[in-house]
Amino acid sequence: MGPSKPPTKAEREWMARIADLGCVACRKDGESTPASVHHIVQGNRRLGHLFTLPLCQPHHQGDGHRVPSVHFAKRTFVQRYGSELELLAGLQVEFGIYDKVVT
Repeated sequence: MGPSKPPTKAEREWMARIADLGCVACRKDGESTPASVHHIVQGNRRLGHLFTLPLCQPHHQGDGHRVPSVHFAKRTFVQRYGSELELLAGLQVEFGIYDKVVT
């Protein structure tokens, strides 16, 4: 993964908005936890600054023992919370970017 381009104003606004929301996985568990921005990666490439999720440290880069983390227990994370793209689609619907999630 090479360096990414600096985020545009719209991308910075998206990332600030999702980080303010708190961890998307903790929210599914009925909790509210501060989050940092996680860039979704496919094929060892970041998809871009708009393809990001808010995750707390344990769900983002934790060791996967206490809670499933996207980096170290991805299969368990996906089974429990859904794929990263599904979580992103849910946020886009929540923020009114799209009308509904297509299943």
